[in-house]
Amino acid sequence: MSSDKKVRVAVVGLGFGAEFIPIYQKHPNAEIVAVCRRNKAELDKTADKYGIPKRFTSYEDLLKDPDIDAVHINSPIPDHGPQSIAALKAGKHVACTVPMATTKEQIREIVELQRRTGKVYMMMETVVYAREYLFARELYDKGELGRVQFLRGSHQQDMDGWPDYWPGLPPMWYATHCVSPCLALLSKPGAPALAGKVSCYGSGRIREELVPKYNSPFAVETATFTIKGTDVCAEVTRSLFDVARQYRESFDVTGSKKSFEWQQVEGEDPVVHTKNTPEKPLTELEIPSRVKVPDFAHLLPEPIRTFTMPQAIQDADHLSFLQGGGHGGSHPHLTHNFLMAVLGDRPAFPDAPTSANWTLVGICAHESALAGGQQVEIPAY
Repeated sequence: MSSDKKVRVAVVGLGFGAEFIPIYQKHPNAEIVAVCRRNKAELDKTADKYGIPKRFTSYEDLLKDPDIDAVHINSPIPDHGPQSIAALKAGKHVACTVPMATTKEQIREIVELQRRTGKVYMMMETVVYAREYLFARELYDKGELGRVQFLRGSHQQDMDGWPDYWPGLPPMWYATHCVSPCLALLSKPGAPALAGKVSCYGSGRIREELVPKYNSPFAVETATFTIKGTDVCAEVTRSLFDVARQYRESFDVTGSKKSFEWQQVEGEDPVVHTKNTPEKPLTELEIPSRVKVPDFAHLLPEPIRTFTMPQAIQDADHLSFLQGGGHGGSHPHLTHNFLMAVLGDRPAFPDAPTSANWTLVGICAHESALAGGQQVEIPAY
């Protein structure tokens, strides 16, 4: 991007959200003009640290400020839908952490508002910018995987001790981290791969005191969904409570020539399996091999490349960062793509309809689980 035009951004929610402030501050096409948090003392603490003059405890007041071009929403999950809707109505571009919303009605309204206003909406999905995904995508684009035969995602996380809107949350309501790479891999510019139908089963049971808030009893939910226009299906598994498992956010691609499998345990390397052929005979022990995944900072403007690496993280002890293994160096990639979309240099990825589909997979999957695995058609907005 050669333009020196700057997008004036407000960051909303300063727990996990504060991690993005220094990235915006160093990006050549961004300016942080405001921050927003309900707790004034914590708001001032963050704003003082980064030298940000405009501070809002009221989101509604922030949206009235004509000096703000875009909002980056990092609020609690129940606020994502309403805050995105309000921002689009106020004429702001929107970046929002996952999931897009928790109801079909809110998701539909966001998509319709984005189309009507022409403003950018982008769900800030970390996995499709993580170095492991980018590596698998590179293998696919080079033809090394061959024909994709099957896709699998898994996101297992212990949410005990997290804020009070988490206990009892249906696992599939927060499924985009494992759904998104399955669909993103088969997407092409201007032609996103979208899920069509989903069937899901719940397994096990969470503690009784966690069940009533969302009327969701399942410890684990596992879904299988079709991908429109292809003969490929994908399987995703989610858990949030009462499951003994180190954090795992993973994505596997089964190909006809090679297959990519995300590492099972934090600190390991992924595995690539190579098909045995007469032209290149391999022993069974040679078929799998550990691979070192490179960093993809070279895809970014030089001033923000350092943010793919852990030493640049400002809030590295935040649970979302620790449990997510640093989110795979994705934060500067997300920031850059959003800013370039606002400036018209490239489309947002994921854009509003794509974000809707990725989120609706989980919402419809939970409906299916409550109905004993009945197949559910994913609506297209």
